Parts: sequence; C-alpha cells; structure tokens
Amino acid sequence: MKKITFIAISFLVLVACRPTGKGGSEMPVKDEPYLTSVPVKFSISPKWTGTGLKRVVVNGDNSLFVLTDKGVFRDFPGEVISKDLMYSSLADKIPVDITVQEETGYLYYLYGDRYLTNMHAGKICGKFPENLYSRFAVNRIGEVLLLGDGACALYRGSDKLTEIELPDDSFIDLLVGEGRFYLLSPTTVYRLDDHQWNPVHRGEGITAMAVAGERIIVGTTDGFYEIDDKGMVVLQRNNRLPVPEINKVISDSGRHWFATHGGAYYKEGETIRYFSAERWLDQDSVIDMALDRSGNAYLLTPTGVNKILFKRETLAEKADFLQEKLRKYHLRFGFSAEARLLDPEDPTTIRLEDSDNDGLWTSFYLGSQAFRYAVTKEESARQYVWESFEPYERLLVIHPITGFSGRTFERTGYIAGDTVPWRPAIDPDWWWKGTTSTDEFVGYIFVASVIDQFVAETPEEKRRVADYIDAIMTHIISNDYYFLDYDGKPTLWGRWNPDYVNSFAETQFDRRLNSTLTIAGLQLAYKLTRKEIYKREAFRMMEEHGYLENMKIPMKNIRFTPGFQHQGITMGQDWNHSDDEMAFLTYWVLYHYAFDDTLREEYAEMINDHWEIEKPERNALWNLLTYGTSGEIDLESVIWYLREFPADTRRYKVRNSHRRDLDFLPKDSVENFREQSTRKLLPKSERPMNRHNANEFQLDSDRASNRILAGDEYLLPYWMARYLGVVE
Repeated sequence: MKKITFIAISFLVLVACRPTGKGGSEMPVKDEPYLTSVPVKFSISPKWTGTGLKRVVVNGDNSLFVLTDKGVFRDFPGEVISKDLMYSSLADKIPVDITVQEETGYLYYLYGDRYLTNMHAGKICGKFPENLYSRFAVNRIGEVLLLGDGACALYRGSDKLTEIELPDDSFIDLLVGEGRFYLLSPTTVYRLDDHQWNPVHRGEGITAMAVAGERIIVGTTDGFYEIDDKGMVVLQRNNRLPVPEINKVISDSGRHWFATHGGAYYKEGETIRYFSAERWLDQDSVIDMALDRSGNAYLLTPTGVNKILFKRETLAEKADFLQEKLRKYHLRFGFSAEARLLDPEDPTTIRLEDSDNDGLWTSFYLGSQAFRYAVTKEESARQYVWESFEPYERLLVIHPITGFSGRTFERTGYIAGDTVPWRPAIDPDWWWKGTTSTDEFVGYIFVASVIDQFVAETPEEKRRVADYIDAIMTHIISNDYYFLDYDGKPTLWGRWNPDYVNSFAETQFDRRLNSTLTIAGLQLAYKLTRKEIYKREAFRMMEEHGYLENMKIPMKNIRFTPGFQHQGITMGQDWNHSDDEMAFLTYWVLYHYAFDDTLREEYAEMINDHWEIEKPERNALWNLLTYGTSGEIDLESVIWYLREFPADTRRYKVRNSHRRDLDFLPKDSVENFREQSTRKLLPKSERPMNRHNANEFQLDSDRASNRILAGDEYLLPYWMARYLGVVE
C-alpha cells in the first residue's frame, strides 16, 4: 500500500506542476498531420549501368523523365529509372533535348531534325535542317523556341513563325515563365519581346534564373538577387546561403530552389532547408532540378535522381513506423541494438552487434514501452517491457559476481569489437562483457523505476523489480561504492565512493553527476525494498560527504577545469554530453522517488538549473523529463524536435561546417565550453544522426554510413509526451 500511495502522490505533484511551464496553457498539442520531407533515391536499372544523365523534367502527370546519353529514361515502380520503351517509334532514338510545356506539362522531344510531342494525337512535329538546334522551350500557348549555336527560331504547333537574331553567342540557359521566353548569358538577362531579344537586366557572374510571378530570381556565382520585369533590383544580393555558387534556380509558390555543386536547398521566407549527400542525395553535385505538381523536387546529379518528397504524417504514424522497424530489425536477445550493414549499399546485409552500452540504450526502448503502456494499456507494450527486462536480469547472473551487472552478453565465438572486457560465462555457450560503467547504472535505475511506476501490477512483479535493484545496490554498498569487475578491481567509471566523487573540483560536472546517481539509486532501492540501510546510506552520503550540496552545484559554475586526470584520461577540459543524458534520465528517478517533499522541491530547483543551460539544444527528451519533474518545458522545441526527427535513422555522412548561411560561434574556446557551434540549431534532418549522448550542435560526421539507430531515440520522448499530456 505504501508504494501505491507514493506513486499516487507523485502523480498528483506532477499534474500540479504542468501549467507552470512555458507554453503550458497551449497544451496539449493536437497531433495533426504536418508536412515533412523524405528522401527518395531512384536507382538506375542494372542493364543501364554507366548511363550519363543530362537533364530532368516532370510532366503534368507527375511522370519523371531523364535525358541521358542513351536516350530518354523514365521512372518505373520501385523507384527505378530505365529506358522509356513505351513508344516503339521513339525507343531507338536519342533526343538532343527534352522539355515540358509551360502549364500543361506536356512532354516535348527535340531531335537533330525536328521536335515533336505525343500529345495532341501526335500532330505536332516541327521540322528543320539537320543539327541546327540544341535547346528548346515551349510556352503556354504552344510557341516553341529553338536555340542553337548561332541559330534561333520561333515555331507554333508544327509551323515556323520566324527566325530570330541572337544578341550574342554566350548563352547559358533558355527558359520560359509567365508565357514569355528568356535567354541568359553570364552578364545579361534577355526577354523575347515582339520576336526580338531585349536586354532586361545586366549583371556579373550570372549563372541561372527563374520567373516567380512579377519577379525574376537571378542566380550567380555568389548568391542570388531579385529583379522586377523591368530589370530593376528589388531584393539585394543574398549570399548567406549554404553554398552561394548557384547552378540552377526554380521557383514555385514562393519557394525558391537552388542547385549547386555542394547540394541543393530551398529558401522560403526566412527559412532555408539544405539537402546534401548522403542522407538526401547520392552525391552533392546537382546539375538539374524539376518540380512536380505536388511541389516535390527532383534533383539530378551526374549519377542519380533524388526526389525530395513532401508528405503529411502525424507523430503517431512515425512512432508506429519506428516501432515496427525496431521490432523487426533491432532486437538482440531483448536488447535494443544499433544495426550495422555489412555492405552499405545492400540493406539486406543487416547485422546486430553489442554497442558497449546495451544496458543504457535499451532503457530508452523499454522506457518508451512503459510510458506507452501507461497511456494505452495495450498488452503488447507490457509484453515488450518484460521481454527487454529479461536481459537486464540475465546480466546479473550470467557470471559468478554477486550483484554485479555486466554490460552485455553474446554466444561463444561471436563476440565483436574490443575483446579485452569479455569473459567466459558460467554457461560455456556464452560470454559476457565487463567494465560496466555509470552509463549502464543509469539505465538500470531508470528501467526499474518506470516498470515499478507503470507496468508492474502484481506483488510478484513488484518484487521482481525490487530484487533486481536490491542486488545491484547491495553490491555497490558492500564494495565501498564501487562496481567490482571480474578482476576484483573497480571498473573505470563504476565509482560512487566519496573519495572519488569529491576528488573532482566543484567546477567539474562529475562531482554533481555522480552524487546525483548515488542518491537516486539509494532512494529507489529504499522505496522498492523498504530496507532501512538504503535510506540511512542516502542521508549519510548527503550529510557526511556533501552529496546533497554537490547535487545543487549551479550549472553556471561548471566550466573549463584543467589539471584533472583519471587513470590517464584528461578530464574537465571539454563537455561530455553523455553526462547530460545520464543526468536527465536520473532526474526522473531522483524526483519521483524522493524521500520527502522538501527534497523533492530541492531536486526540482536543481533540475531546472540544468534544463536552463540545455534549452539551446532543444532536446525533446530533456524538456519532457524536466516537465515530468519540475514542471518547466519549452513546448515549441518539443514539437519541433519530434516533427523534425527523421524516420530514416541511418547514420549518414553529413557536412555543414562549410555553409555560408550559418552564424558560427568560436570553436575550442573556454567561453564555449559546451561546444555550441552555431547561434541557431539546425533541424535534426540536416545534422548527423546521433543518440541523446551527442552534442546537438555537431555539424559534421565522417563516419561510414553503415550504421542504423534503433529509433527509440524518438519513441521515448514521443510516448513521454503522450503520457505527460503534451501531445494529444
């Protein structure tokens, strides 16, 4: 009865805190469909390997066509590009150019001696002497403008209207907009008026243009600017762009797209979204672009077609997708595991291996299912919790060390990575991994707490969780607040002894963090077992060894602190974002299992103190763990994070440090101890895909793109948001 009363009181405290947070009056946020971008990479049919890609267009039916050195290719089911054989009379012919008519989207072909379309019953076919023209465009009324080396002519239907004198021979592009034809040279924008090319605007380094209503977007070697139909500059040059050297511009409904040799991006108002290799593109050099009727973009590189698909989804739909993917491809003995592709080009070569912190990472998945069960009462969620709790329990008994939990286990002969920490298990068919650290300990107390709060319903289930924590905490207390490994010595990081904890300066977070972990574990053990030793030890550590004061060290005091080493490892000279992760997961346990309301209030203040310095990182999980304890929240950032989190959790190579649109902060400075690289945080889909222990401001990642995260990085904050009433 005491446990039930405690949980009920904790829940009432939690509910009472909700309205105090930023944006609290706006909650809950209804989970309505929102627009998100998804990469779709088309593959070239194997029979056409080595085909050279030149130009991409999309017709009025949203069919994709690519001009190649082997003819016209088109899209087929399964995101495959192959040669278009549908019209036998054209299948063996290689056009000089292809285009689509303005507004109708009808596809036109330009050959050496004619142009034609299969629309209008195939009646349109304009003929001319061989090899005069290399480019053409078709306006809304069916006028066809042909352009070649020193030659230019205007047709309508199949009939020639007139030849047109070219102003110079340095043209770089021909296009149509608002029914009018435009010709582009590196210094001039020309418009065809009354069958004559008239200069509308002169500039330098012009590379591309697009018509956007009454304005013309002019791309250059150093950004873009806008002119009106008279050629007057109405928007000054903007070169604060991801890559300012522009290859091509297209515009639709106020969204301007720019192709560069460093990827592509669109600008819509003040928003810039950047698409680059490897998440979005097969390579960075974008040579052509097209938009379909739905606003989806097709970005052509020399080696592939890459679609940026805009679709509507809900947060719940993404959760369902990631949940199913995790269950299919990321469960290893009940652990939630990062997957490795043996061949990065072949998604069927997926393999699961230990990641050195299985106990910590699995706590995110198990936690998500505990909160899911609290919200939905779905039996599958409850089943998944107990499935993933089994490996935690096995880590205690797979070896002969009483109360010590290993990192992970594997069948004999199949261990991977660092072999030093591995030892034979009691069962000769298995090996287990030692050197367990504070990371795993955080996972242990977090999963035990959420199972106790939300999943364990019978006395037997409550006892099962209590026995698990009791064994671990007994080991720690009995061994002078150390994890003792197979060699009888403390592990590198499994240390909570006062001599170790208080050896750190008050300017080092390790002092605050390890004190917090110790008290949270002791409180949890007391609440689950009611053994007085845990309560007595907690107050001894707080009162005699200063752990409570350590926990309340203001985060603003944590700073660059040279001169500290632990077993040869330099500490205090940079910020370890794993410490943030460990702290916030522990805060849930610390707050909800506090001995009394006075301590709970003190904990709330220290949690808020930490949350305040974390706010620039906009991490949904830290926000929600803070809201579920102290009651503060940055609601906008929570929703932004959840919506921006990619459904594709592969760890692609990413590069952003070259971008000219970002406001960079000084690197490696004492003032920038937390390594905030830019003034404003980039969307999750443009940054490296990382777990919650990474710096959200990390701009680049050179890791090989053969790793896939499990997706519980999203599932835990999503289901916490549902449980806490943040998302409806």
